[in-house]
This record gives sequence, C-alpha cells and structure tokens, in this order.
Amino acid sequence: MNWITNYVRPRINSIFSRREVPENLWHKCDECGSMLFHRELADNLNVCTECGHHMGITPRARFKGLFDGGIFTEIDVPEPTIDPLHFRDQKKYPDRMKSAQKSTGEKEAMLVATGEIGRTPIVAAAQDFSFMGGSMGMYVGNAIIAAAEKAVELKRPLILFSAAGGARMQEGILSLMQMPRTTVAVQMLKEAGLPYIVVLTHPTTGGVTASYAMLGDVHISEPNALICFAGPRVIEQTIREKLPEGFQRAEYLLDHGMLDRVTKRTEMREELITITRMLMNQPPAVKGDLPAPEPEAEEAAPDAPTEEAAKE
Repeated sequence: MNWITNYVRPRINSIFSRREVPENLWHKCDECGSMLFHRELADNLNVCTECGHHMGITPRARFKGLFDGGIFTEIDVPEPTIDPLHFRDQKKYPDRMKSAQKSTGEKEAMLVATGEIGRTPIVAAAQDFSFMGGSMGMYVGNAIIAAAEKAVELKRPLILFSAAGGARMQEGILSLMQMPRTTVAVQMLKEAGLPYIVVLTHPTTGGVTASYAMLGDVHISEPNALICFAGPRVIEQTIREKLPEGFQRAEYLLDHGMLDRVTKRTEMREELITITRMLMNQPPAVKGDLPAPEPEAEEAAPDAPTEEAAKE
C-alpha cells in the first residue's frame, strides 16, 4: 500500500480543489432584481419576498401549496392524435413536444387533479406556461373535459388556473375547436349546479381568454397579471393610440368590472376555501387540521353529591 498515493495526494487535492457551488441556489427577481434563496422562494410560492412580484409557478408546485398536506391525485386525460397536421416550422412539432417534455418533466401543458382544500373536496386544473407557452391544444381541451366530467361525477366544484399564450398554432383549426368543446364542458358544470371558479394568472391571452377562462362563476386573478385577447402592443398598432396605464392588467380589469377579486398567491388558498364553501352551501371552514365537529346533544353531567348524601 502506497500511503503517498492513497492518502497524501487525495488529501492535498481535497484541500486545494475548487469547491463547486450549484448555479440554481439563487434566483433573481425580474421586478426588483433581488437575489432570492431558492428554498425561501419555493416556500413563498415563487412570490418575491422583497417586492411581492409573482413569478411563474408549475402546476405541481401550485397544487402542493393548494391541497391539504400537498396531497392530490392526478386524473387521467385521454391522449389525442399526435401531430395530426404533420406541422413543421423551424422544428417538427413532435420534436418541439419532446423538448418541452424534457425541460418541464410534464407530459403536456395542463395538469388535472382531485383533493381537498380546507377539508373541502374539489377538482382542480392548472396550465403550465413553461410548456410551449401553456398553449391550448387538443390535450388541454381533453383535460378540461376530463376535469368537468370528474367534477360532475363526484359532485365537486372545479377550480381552474389559467396561464396561456392562446391556441397552439401547430394544431391549426383543431386547437381552435377546443374553444367550443371547453365551453360545453363548462355548461355541464352549470347544469349540474356545481361551482366553476377561475383563477387567472400571468399571462392569460388569446383563445383561452375567449373561452373557458372567462366563463367562471367567480373570477379571481393574481396581482398584475396580463389578461386579454389581443395584447396591448397589437391594439396600439391597430388603433394608433396610446393605451391607459396598466391597460389589460388585473387591477385595471377589476376596476372595470371584469374580475371579482385580485388576490395574492400566498393568500389564494384561504380565499378559495371560503368562496368554495359558500358556493357549496357549507359552513365556514374550521381553522386547524380537523374538520368541524358535528353538533350533538350534550349529555347532562351528573349532579355533585350534596353534603347530606356525603355524610350518609
């Protein structure tokens, strides 16, 4: 055994070798430029702890903070035809899909799940803007229909988190056909008397806004979210006029009656619990982990023995 080779050299290398630090430990806020530690940012649901700017968040991370204990069950979504138009621009459509799946770790742009929030059973669906801009294709249409059917089957409200750049151009007219399909799915909920709550996040645009994103019984938005059909730049170029400050942002739409609430992401869970239980004619949720106790007739406590009975 050579002690110089086996002990001395590794010891010297460990002392003088450069320590590698992962690059994803810190994130820079797009709004204020603050450097945020990744764990603190994740614990705050990707909301800047300095300025309150709402960054993008994946559906899984959102559901983890939404459902009780972060526990939820995914709902299977029927698989549509792959590349029905054999579309190709700079890349083939299947290649773009594989790239998006690899970068996000998800199968498609929408996740559907069931679970409980504040001990209230719900069905939830959320779009992933990091997956091809959250674009609405046939899979997204199938996902919303599957969510609505599951909600009707279980008699639960449906909460949908929208985040999309519009319809998916690689699927052409087939993507636009998801607008009437999802409208029919929403009508199924209304006929069943079940609440449909939409949470609009940044950005929600195009055909998504023109269909299921604006058909809810209650519309809530995250702060400063862009919500529109055509973007402000397109409108300015069309009408050749300067638009008002904050045009098509959540606060502007709230002031003009197109939204019911603008709620911070960190407060969204409690807001949804309250609204959902009100729409389902349920009593307010009880703070804590346990559900509300059922009212029962209290048994009368036995009378304390009197002094005479004690003497006897």
